[in-house]
Amino acid sequence: MTGPTATVDVVVLTMNDRPAEFPRAMESLLAQRGVDLRVVIVGNGVEPDHVPDGVRTVALPANVGIPGGRNVGADALSGPGAGEFVFFFDNDAVLPAPDVLARLVAEARRRPGAAYIQPRIADPGSGVTLRRWVPRLRAGEATRPGVVTVMAEGVVLVRRADYEEAGGWPGRFFLFHEGVDLAWRLWDLGRTGWYAPGVVVHHPATDPARHAGYYRLVARNRVWLAYRRLPLPLIPVYLVVWTLLSVARIRSRAHLAVWAAGLREGLAGGHGTRRPMSWTTVLRLLRAGRPPIV
Repeated sequence: MTGPTATVDVVVLTMNDRPAEFPRAMESLLAQRGVDLRVVIVGNGVEPDHVPDGVRTVALPANVGIPGGRNVGADALSGPGAGEFVFFFDNDAVLPAPDVLARLVAEARRRPGAAYIQPRIADPGSGVTLRRWVPRLRAGEATRPGVVTVMAEGVVLVRRADYEEAGGWPGRFFLFHEGVDLAWRLWDLGRTGWYAPGVVVHHPATDPARHAGYYRLVARNRVWLAYRRLPLPLIPVYLVVWTLLSVARIRSRAHLAVWAAGLREGLAGGHGTRRPMSWTTVLRLLRAGRPPIV
């Protein structure tokens, strides 16, 4: 890595429900070299356990969700001495080499127009990179680097200045699609994202549908995303395209009923402040290969 050593603020969330995975994640994080680390563990409704020496903690009285917890962690490390970058790190992920963060920082410094750098996430056993971890439409090409318009938010490096200007994560989403919301706001600042598949992070290949409320939250948050970030003419287009895709993909009637309830919840409101992207941003996203309707 060239240039001065970067300070990286690292935000890790815990609910004390991964007694094996969490210590491994923290061990791999604290083994990083070539960067100055400032780490905070946010207990989402718990007092964090398995806390290494010298690591700051914040205990929240209730579970505020993943994006809300990430905001709390980033805020806890803000102010004087704040890092040039914020690294959001799932507590069941592992950095398989001690230079992962230094290499991500080097990628960021080579690409000053990129607000965030996305590593390639791979299952530690199979080496498989799931389609949902590749932040572009042609997700089958998991090893091809390039500009990207969304992010796999569980493991991502973001420039703090851009993160703060964009307003952080959409806390009210609780879970799912918060990375699209943040990425679109970063692009609306005139920034981009960069996918660096040569930098690999390990994460177990799990099914997101394992989470309670998955289908409801996915449906609700898609509607909220459209209302919050899209120009008015694009909202119905986005929702129609997404609805058709969802109905085609969801095979279970029970799951479809839950999804429909989430859709109604989203349409009822509660999405928060509307700040639609400019038409210039729409065109930039289109040129980057992913128009904001899919």
